[in-house]
Amino acid sequence: MIEPDMALAASLFERLHALSFDGVGITRDTYGAGEQSAHALMADTARQLGLEVRLDAALNLYLTLPGRRRDKPAVMTGSHLDSVPRGGNYDGAAGVVAGLAVLAGWIKAGARPDRDVTVMGIRAEESAWFPVSYIGSTSAFGLLSPQALSCRRAGTGRTLSEHIGELGGQPEAIARGEAALRPEAIDCFVELHIEQGPVLEGSGHALGVVTGICGSHRYRQAQAKGRYAHSGATPRTHRQDAVVALATLIERLQREWLALEADGHELTLTFGQVNTDAQQADFSKVPGQVSFCVDIRSRSVDTLRLMDSLLLKAAGELESSHGVHFEWGPVSGSQPAVMDEALQRALHDAALAAGVQPRLLPSGAGHDAATFSNRGVPTAMLFVRNANGSHNPDEAMDMDDFAAGARSLGQVLATRAGLARQQNSAPH
Repeated sequence: MIEPDMALAASLFERLHALSFDGVGITRDTYGAGEQSAHALMADTARQLGLEVRLDAALNLYLTLPGRRRDKPAVMTGSHLDSVPRGGNYDGAAGVVAGLAVLAGWIKAGARPDRDVTVMGIRAEESAWFPVSYIGSTSAFGLLSPQALSCRRAGTGRTLSEHIGELGGQPEAIARGEAALRPEAIDCFVELHIEQGPVLEGSGHALGVVTGICGSHRYRQAQAKGRYAHSGATPRTHRQDAVVALATLIERLQREWLALEADGHELTLTFGQVNTDAQQADFSKVPGQVSFCVDIRSRSVDTLRLMDSLLLKAAGELESSHGVHFEWGPVSGSQPAVMDEALQRALHDAALAAGVQPRLLPSGAGHDAATFSNRGVPTAMLFVRNANGSHNPDEAMDMDDFAAGARSLGQVLATRAGLARQQNSAPH
């Protein structure tokens, strides 16, 4: 087994932190200065290694070690480089760093693959900035809806099209559905990522092999509308209290969630934002309006549909009983994805060879690997244990765990790519 270049990995993590630390956490804003600087760092590193570097219309980054048989479908790895506001340093970036560390190790050892191996730095995975899932990876396959280019980014109010164009991308080509990736030209896609929940940390496993990725059904701009009234002069029977109606809806859906789990369904339900109007709501008013969002996730499309139907049914009943009206706004979401069984076994065996007993687990979070899987590309994911969760500044991935993950990733990529030792260590 050829060792990944862990000194390079440590240096890249340190430099990423320095580039994107916002004083509290890590902010690599999608199609903004933070994400852009991370992509520039990876591209510069790849050029120093002698890798081929190219961009597509959406500014996804492709870092390729050429194979002896360039006509063969390429082996791919990688992940995203953007982050949520005030997030952590490893979410997404660990997958790109791992891929470069693996290729750097091969180059130092004078090894060349039989087919191309590409590390992809994917744009815009985090939907915290634009209300669209998997912008970069869907654009790469020519699948991004043209309407998505009109979505406006949090913080700037400018459209996705404007942001891509300002950085030198080609939103017109994306709108036409021009594809940089074809499923038949990809042998496999394997994504390393930190786990974003507590399962591996709780079970004592350094690595996890992902069985599937949850899809989602989301209402990002929902509202409950009742009527503002005087808090002291309006009896309970005459109130149209939007907050009470929403609170009752949330409590009822929690009970529905418990019942579905008891019936064997696997899902999560989150009301991540609940806000009254700061300009109109008041201490002495019955609240007439409350904004909220709903995020339903499951690996089962049927479960997503069932929970959505229960949500809408409960809301309809509460409209009658509480004198309010629910408005749901645009619907967004993503499709679930199943990971390739052969690749799951390969990752499992590679982890064992690296001295780690991995755990099988599903991913509740969405990942770009789902886009590859749903295009028919054999796809797998390897999770690295990470304390303190994710989407916060306290991500705490241990570098020994990361090294085991990089070794496991490297072994699978080497097998799929037909890696062989060469006299000349430089790619050409």
